[in-house]
Amino acid sequence: MTIRFASALSAVALLATFSAPAFAAEADETGPAIQQDTEETAATLRAIEPVDLDTASKAQDEAEDTPAWTVSGAATLTSDYRFRGVSQSDESMAVQGGITLSHESGFYVGTWASNLSGWGTFGGANMELDLIAGYKFGVGEGTLDTGITWYMYPSGADETDFAELYAKLSGTVGGLGLTAGVAYAPKQEALGNWFPVGAPANPGDKEDNLYLSGDAAYAVDGAPITLKAHIGYSDGNPGLGPNGTSVAPTGTYFDWSLGADIVPISGITLSVSYVDTDISEAEANLIRPNFATLAGNSISDATVVFSITASF
Repeated sequence: MTIRFASALSAVALLATFSAPAFAAEADETGPAIQQDTEETAATLRAIEPVDLDTASKAQDEAEDTPAWTVSGAATLTSDYRFRGVSQSDESMAVQGGITLSHESGFYVGTWASNLSGWGTFGGANMELDLIAGYKFGVGEGTLDTGITWYMYPSGADETDFAELYAKLSGTVGGLGLTAGVAYAPKQEALGNWFPVGAPANPGDKEDNLYLSGDAAYAVDGAPITLKAHIGYSDGNPGLGPNGTSVAPTGTYFDWSLGADIVPISGITLSVSYVDTDISEAEANLIRPNFATLAGNSISDATVVFSITASF
């Protein structure tokens, strides 16, 4: 794992190098010395500005009215639920939603859910339910977001749930928003290589998983459009886990996407993205029929995903 953590830290450090501001000490200039002659001093000192009591009162009221806790959320209808480039909904539609409770200190908790189909379903409710807790704070001119996600599959098969730690460093360069992320799931049975490719079954095996990502977003001037790009790298279980799936099918692979968000009215976002991976048909064949739709297509094939999101 030394190499994996070195790669993760390098990714975060690289973005921090570009996003962190240079700090230079600035000497404070002292004001003019007070003249000994009191009459000259009175004539030259600037009078104190009068206080606008109404403005001061309104500012104080607004500060007092700002809540320590805020609630935000969103609901999405999407043509395909892609998780790190791989379909979790059998290349079919999914309904998703989430809600987050945030504190002014930077601490937050939230939950997010989606229906599933095919790969990634374990019976029960056939849904993914994520529980999230994290903390955001400023780093130079950027923001560091750290936390943990608990992936749950309610009423699903045994050994499905797992925990993953994450950290994301974001900032802006000109008009370009940049984010570097690392997610690491320690060794757990849900990530284990229970059914290695071309080898005997190995029940009880525990494996870990590493995911590195980079994102960029550019808001088009004068238009409600944001262009976005994403690239990710997975390193995990090269076989199949206890329930015939894997967070990193084929072990190591890249995923990427290019797309755009359009906000026609406040609170509504229309999105389109081209999504693909470098998982070859030969690699996909090694873990078929699990790694395929009901029609037999690889669930990591290139596709265009459309979605509409309502947020508050």
